[in-house]
Amino acid sequence: MTEPKKLTETWVKVLDQTKCIGCHACTTACKSENQVPLGVTRTYVKAVEVGVFPEVRRNFQVTRCNQCANPPCVTACPTGAMYQRDDGIVDFDKSICIGCKACMAACPYDAIFINPEDHSAEKCNFCAHRLEVGLEPACVVVCPTEAILIGRLEDATAPTTKIIHRESVAVRSPEKGTRPKLYYKGAHQATLDPIAARRPSGDTFMWSEIQRGADVAVSGHPAGFHDSNLSAEAKLGYDVAHSAPWGSKVSLYTWTKGIAAGAYLVPILLAVLGRLPWGSPVVRLIGPITSLVFLAVTGFLLIIDLKHPERFHLILLKGRLQSWLVRGAWGLMLFGAVVTLDLIAGITHFRVLEEVLAIPGIPLACLAALYTAFLFAQAKARDLWQSPLLPPHLVVQALLLGAVVTLFGVAAANPLHVAYVDRILSILALINLLMVVGEATITHPTAKAHLASYEMTRGRFRWIFLAGIILNLIAIATPFVGIDLGVAALLCILPLEHAFVQAGQSVPLA
Repeated sequence: MTEPKKLTETWVKVLDQTKCIGCHACTTACKSENQVPLGVTRTYVKAVEVGVFPEVRRNFQVTRCNQCANPPCVTACPTGAMYQRDDGIVDFDKSICIGCKACMAACPYDAIFINPEDHSAEKCNFCAHRLEVGLEPACVVVCPTEAILIGRLEDATAPTTKIIHRESVAVRSPEKGTRPKLYYKGAHQATLDPIAARRPSGDTFMWSEIQRGADVAVSGHPAGFHDSNLSAEAKLGYDVAHSAPWGSKVSLYTWTKGIAAGAYLVPILLAVLGRLPWGSPVVRLIGPITSLVFLAVTGFLLIIDLKHPERFHLILLKGRLQSWLVRGAWGLMLFGAVVTLDLIAGITHFRVLEEVLAIPGIPLACLAALYTAFLFAQAKARDLWQSPLLPPHLVVQALLLGAVVTLFGVAAANPLHVAYVDRILSILALINLLMVVGEATITHPTAKAHLASYEMTRGRFRWIFLAGIILNLIAIATPFVGIDLGVAALLCILPLEHAFVQAGQSVPLA
């Protein structure tokens, strides 16, 4: 993450939960002031019931953007649509938002959403348009108990500054290093921690339905999940579910990108090691053509997953290199250029050029395979994605997928090499299985990573995960049964990646 921006002044908010009565006036005022559509919110009031009847208390938490001093959404945004003003407010520019949802994935507080009417990202911005003309935010004005306060941190006489400096206050997820400028006074830990309370066993909160589905994250921990950090006698009374930013297209794109990288990488490596002749059709034609086809599919998936696909060019024209989405786009373009030149060299039998192109081609192929790990790492609160094993694992997956392409290629063009390649495939399938099992069974450092792993292996995504494991086991047997089992190696990555991507987003952050 980049260094925090040096600010000329700092707006802060204090949410005094000892005064909050849960009237939701702030939610209504925010919707009216900012014309927020139905189904999404910039702010809402969460309710958690702590204790056992008759000794029970309902605790509230006003939930919204935390206006971080070191905002991960700004770092992840590829076009600068999310930006930090000189007064510290994290604001947004819808005119250059491409709807990639990288900011949503990066936010540790689930505070950003895609507006269903204009398809651009938005969130609470402290009602910056009101502050600029000397007015307080709508939520501050309407709160009947003055539970919401705003002021400049540099103003020693401001009520917000006095509370922050003299009283006990808390922020959400301080371990993420975002330095929130939204302070809670008197908030219960069961509200601050989104998985501390348990979900109701039925289908409703106290006055709304509980959303279900693989693409939503509901606060609280599910039945069957146990962690020592959870508050046993806390139950959610009301909350708003949040949609997973990235769906099946992202899972599919990681698969097609792996094929694109591996289809070029494996034949070239075998040629460099002297295991395949440079003149082999697999090296000259099959590998590069397969790589370019799946690279094109990858680009197509990336574009259609945007809420504003017509603005894709802004990644290149306004791209900010601190975003791994931009770095990845340029990396894929450079990789595609090298593979194109390699294909031309293969068609013309220009072997010297093929060998020279392998020098940049091999690292670019590895970058194409593994850059998604760094993109995922920018999602600060998706703890399952922070594994240091993820970059090498993605390279192993690309090699496995490339081994499948190479196996079927040599079966058609160089049958004498089949026995050698299918053994490589089997070994790579075994390594991939060991890495998957290791990532799933290793002791996770945080409760959120533990919950994500639980959802992947025993929760909502267990059957998808199990299908991937079974296909992976079948792929290991390829040398002993026949090359047809190589299809299992090609297919096993897709369910495993989908379970991993979705489980990482299934943990509530608000």
